[in-house]
Amino acid sequence: MPLTTPTRKNPILRTRQMNLPPWARGRVALGMTAAAAQGRFELQVCEDCDTVQYPPREACHRCLSLRLRWRAQSGEGTLLSATTLHHSNDPFFRERLPWRLGLVELACGPSLIVHLHGEVGDAPAPVRVGARLDRAGQAVLIGFPTEGSEHMADDTMLREMSNDPKLRKALVSDGKTALGQAIVRALLDAGAEIVWVGHAEPWKKMPGFEDIAKLERASLVPLDLSNARSVDELAGEIGGKVDIVINNAEVHRGFGIGARHGTDVARAEMDINYFGLLRMAQAFGPALRSRSADGPSNAVAWVNLLSIYALSNYPPHGTFSASKAAAHSLAQCLRAEMRPAGIRVVNVFPGPIDDEWNQNLPPPKLAPETLARAIVGALREGVEDLYPGDVAQEWLERWRDNPKVLERELAAGGG
Repeated sequence: MPLTTPTRKNPILRTRQMNLPPWARGRVALGMTAAAAQGRFELQVCEDCDTVQYPPREACHRCLSLRLRWRAQSGEGTLLSATTLHHSNDPFFRERLPWRLGLVELACGPSLIVHLHGEVGDAPAPVRVGARLDRAGQAVLIGFPTEGSEHMADDTMLREMSNDPKLRKALVSDGKTALGQAIVRALLDAGAEIVWVGHAEPWKKMPGFEDIAKLERASLVPLDLSNARSVDELAGEIGGKVDIVINNAEVHRGFGIGARHGTDVARAEMDINYFGLLRMAQAFGPALRSRSADGPSNAVAWVNLLSIYALSNYPPHGTFSASKAAAHSLAQCLRAEMRPAGIRVVNVFPGPIDDEWNQNLPPPKLAPETLARAIVGALREGVEDLYPGDVAQEWLERWRDNPKVLERELAAGGG
């Protein structure tokens, strides 16, 4: 059944507080959460006997080896049995009953209990197991049908695990850039009920912006992230309505330290890329947290446009990299503060975007439309960290392998 527009919140009733699902995990089990945060389903595999492990553990249950490594799994398996909960002592599940669970035997060996998507048939049935982050930010396992319908994403349980823009209200902080306009269009194509499009300096006539103003369900709003009053006024006007905040506003300039005298440009980058995020978080954060338990119309997500340069400084764009590294650290603080309310903070680390500030860089570069679709996809999949594009994926792999080697390579002119 497709989703329908949720009923409006009754302003007379007291706002509910968010109850999170059970969130306690041991350190070993957090490996599954780390993979799920990037959209992967991983289990431990013994490097000595190749046995796949579940639940997570310190030593192999077959040969007692300590050499366990997390590896991606296909998730293919068979549903052995299923049950539907109609009673629960846990506050989170008690408010969401009935809730369907199943026992699945994976093709790779282990058997495990999973949450079941509504389109999974009666046992025995083929299923595909995937890992998602729940409202507490921890990995849970979900059994999906091998072939779903076009309304598969509308499943009530799945909506709890994702931040699908469909029928939700979103704010895009900068609609004047090519990327901002692409994000607006992608959100509307995904079924967003309304998209507020922030814009600063109205005297600047940017290409394509007038076309955005003509879109149905898009509403232009003044927003200057360098001005606390502008941010606070908009938060006072729409803060209690926004379900998804996408902070894509940024200042990007080239050069590092020695090639440019003074601090004016670096200050401008920090003022938007770091302090702009801080102003937005202080103004919109409390409103999102207060609306996290509003049922079908609850606030769900905050998206930050960072950069792969935030992981390791890219000297040709040195001060920009530094501002994004500062924003990354601040976004981690924001994530920790939002988690008790069940608000997902999604950090996006793209490689070079195909815009005027990267025009001298050789391909591959991310087209704004490609990045916009990746952001909407991350919201639908419940992903917490997104590294879109070939360059970002390569940098991430090199950074994970040895951050110091990557730093040396970049300092020597490598890219």
